[in-house]
Amino acid sequence: MAGTRAAIRYAKAVLSLATDQKATDVVNNDMKLITNTIAASKDLSDMLNSPVVSAAIKKSALLEIFKGINSLTVNAINTLIANKRIVLLSEVAKQYSLLFDKLNGTEVATVTTALPLTDDLKVKVLAKVKELTGKEVAVENIIDETILGGFILRVGDLQYDASITNQLNKLRREFTLN
Repeated sequence: MAGTRAAIRYAKAVLSLATDQKATDVVNNDMKLITNTIAASKDLSDMLNSPVVSAAIKKSALLEIFKGINSLTVNAINTLIANKRIVLLSEVAKQYSLLFDKLNGTEVATVTTALPLTDDLKVKVLAKVKELTGKEVAVENIIDETILGGFILRVGDLQYDASITNQLNKLRREFTLN
């Protein structure tokens, strides 16, 4: 929890600087790249979390991996290293993207399904969520085979659970109460 709060503070600071320099889009692309790269590479994640690897090695590895990123993003990495908070890099990048989306009036709709969403279904979900919220929405699909079928839709604080697991649990509660 404390790590998340710190990550939000760093993300807000980077967003503020990016807004001042009119580079929010470029920095957001960098942050998405960082988030996706760290999530895809267990070795990179382990290296960032390792107390054995020195800060200098972490810094040189990150700057080599993320060549061509904006100077504000490089400064954010340098600041995290200087403050011994580089383990927060992935969370800072995620929080930056969330704050960027909020700044631009875009929400992220998380759709949890048992199978990956087709492009046709993504378009339908986008249309329905925009109709419900009145905001621009980006769809993130999470695959969770334990829901058996159906979907769980989350947008901000709203959640709609139309999963088969949820329906079975409702039936189970009805039968045990009667």
